[in-house]
Amino acid sequence: MSESLLESYRVLDLTDEKGFLCGRILGDMGADVIKIEPPGGDSSRNRGPFYHDIPDPNKSLYWFAYNANKKGITLNIETKDGQQIFKSLVKHADFVIESFSPGYLESLGLGYEDLSQINPGLILTSITPFGQTGPYSHYKASDIVSMAMGGLMYLSGDPDRPPVRVSFPQSYLQGAAAAAAGTMTAFYYRQISGEGQQVDVSIQEAVIRATLQPRMFWDVAGRIVERAGQYRTALSALSTQRVVWQCKDGWINFPIFGGVAGARTNRALAQWMESEGVSDKFLLTKDWEAFDMATATEAEIRDIEGRLVKFFMSHTKTELLEGSLNKRIMLYPVFTVEDIVTCAQLKGREFWEEVEHPELATSIIYPGAFIKMSQTPCQIRKRPPIIGEHNDEVYRGEFGFSKGEIAALKQGGVV
Repeated sequence: MSESLLESYRVLDLTDEKGFLCGRILGDMGADVIKIEPPGGDSSRNRGPFYHDIPDPNKSLYWFAYNANKKGITLNIETKDGQQIFKSLVKHADFVIESFSPGYLESLGLGYEDLSQINPGLILTSITPFGQTGPYSHYKASDIVSMAMGGLMYLSGDPDRPPVRVSFPQSYLQGAAAAAAGTMTAFYYRQISGEGQQVDVSIQEAVIRATLQPRMFWDVAGRIVERAGQYRTALSALSTQRVVWQCKDGWINFPIFGGVAGARTNRALAQWMESEGVSDKFLLTKDWEAFDMATATEAEIRDIEGRLVKFFMSHTKTELLEGSLNKRIMLYPVFTVEDIVTCAQLKGREFWEEVEHPELATSIIYPGAFIKMSQTPCQIRKRPPIIGEHNDEVYRGEFGFSKGEIAALKQGGVV
């Protein structure tokens, strides 16, 4: 295999939770990512859960998840000495990623215009709730705000209840992933032109882009997709269709389709039911080729669904998945966390990676890199850094500071 895609490039990571994943993705691709934290460590290190449930800034599993493949130094960029050190780091960096409020870095003399004077090829990626411009640009936003103002909450939940958000925060991850894509796009441009630029990422806009499919229903059919809980809407003007079903040990996803694919899978399911003594003449003899989801009535859909409930409840997720694979039925299990960890597919792709944590005298299993590449390996190469772990490597090894100078910087609250 060749070297990693970004092996010879350096990233200075100034982000908080809004951008952690961006640095992690670039690190997975081989970049030398230096996570810069304030002296004492990033506040997100105090976010649980913790290894063995012991609260400790160096044992946060949340921190572990998004900061693997990074080195770690401490630096107070609000001090004059800290700003000079950061500018020195920028001279030899390729990317800076940050998630401060618009104007903050400029107030420190570290904005894009300032840094590009030092390094014209620098790519500065800024990740904020609403972007660098516009009337909301200086507003702050938690995950629930971004999910709401990005439109995803409007689509999530039951129709007779208020909107809800996905239980685990998602919007920051959407924004950070968009930031990684934008950073690599700017990098491609730099390879052609030699010029750096600022990448402006709005988390709100990143969430909105996740709703492109519902927007197409309006463009094509003039229909507004709304919350439907375990049902699906918009395929028919006359009905909703159930897609989430309870089974013996959990839940499955089974959409009732029309057309050629629907005819094959619906008939195969009816035949499977009959082979197990759950005969249903209606399902067996129905002209599925003529079944049209666009004109199916609510009563017709509810009648079909009612005939399937008992069969699904008599089987486990595994039984239904294996039977569906054998019979070419479009049915899928709803995985729990345990199901994901034990999934044969993920194991077969070596998705899980064992990462050594010498400071804990153990190893921890991590989800692997976000993609696999045949020529330029994308993988976890180092565990997340403990607070200030690479201060000596950077400040002594690269800057040539003596132990006394580092001690003075620490005493002055710079590192």
